[in-house]
Amino acid sequence: MGTISRRPRSTVARRIPDPLPPETPKETVLRWLQEGEIQLLGLVPWGSNATFLVAVVHEGIAGLAIYKPQRGEEPLWDFPHGTLCYREVAAYVVSEALGWGLVPPTVLRPSGPYGRGALQLYIDADPEENYFTFRDDPALQPVLMRVAVFDLITNNADRKAGHCLKDRNGRIWAIDHGICFHAEPKLRTVIWDYRGQRIPEDIVEEVRTFYHRLKEDKGLRAELAGLLSAEEITALEERTATLLEHPVFPHPGPWRSEPWPII
Repeated sequence: MGTISRRPRSTVARRIPDPLPPETPKETVLRWLQEGEIQLLGLVPWGSNATFLVAVVHEGIAGLAIYKPQRGEEPLWDFPHGTLCYREVAAYVVSEALGWGLVPPTVLRPSGPYGRGALQLYIDADPEENYFTFRDDPALQPVLMRVAVFDLITNNADRKAGHCLKDRNGRIWAIDHGICFHAEPKLRTVIWDYRGQRIPEDIVEEVRTFYHRLKEDKGLRAELAGLLSAEEITALEERTATLLEHPVFPHPGPWRSEPWPII
């Protein structure tokens, strides 16, 4: 198969489109991601896995997306190799099933410039903003609490501050979920601000609705079964049930509880 060059392809004479307008309907965005032509623009220069900024063009709609090819995933000792792109998509599926809209629209493309990979809507975010810069904003506490609960449910092993984005309209997004959903406890996050607090009842009820869907919705289970192992889906159910039984934000555990680097 070969390797992915760390030298980005030239973008000379290639017009870089604007990000999709935020009011673009979700169904349109998903179809655009699933069916659009992918054009490499450049390699995103941070992160251990190959991540590309790409243009996507479909039916006259051009915009930006993030492409994470399976071939560009670095081996990890505790996650099966080649599964990170599936976990990115599973995070979007869970976010939507919760009704929270935290994760940008994300699909699995069976083929792309470097083969199979996750393709996610690019968020036009303020590069100076991250979780640490907006965590004290009272207006954002409801959504940030949901990000924290989302990470508990998905067992996120890599919630860096820079994995929380604020777009140009002030909306918060959560990205980079390639190392979520492990069957064993792996939570590593910078969001420990709520430790010891009871999870608000409206969030608990939303999680309860998700739990019932997870148990009973055959379509949701089938979608997750195409992305995660049976053991990982069972662990997802168990984490959700545990949260409902004890709806309190946890304290950091005795193991390493923050990712590195933290931004």
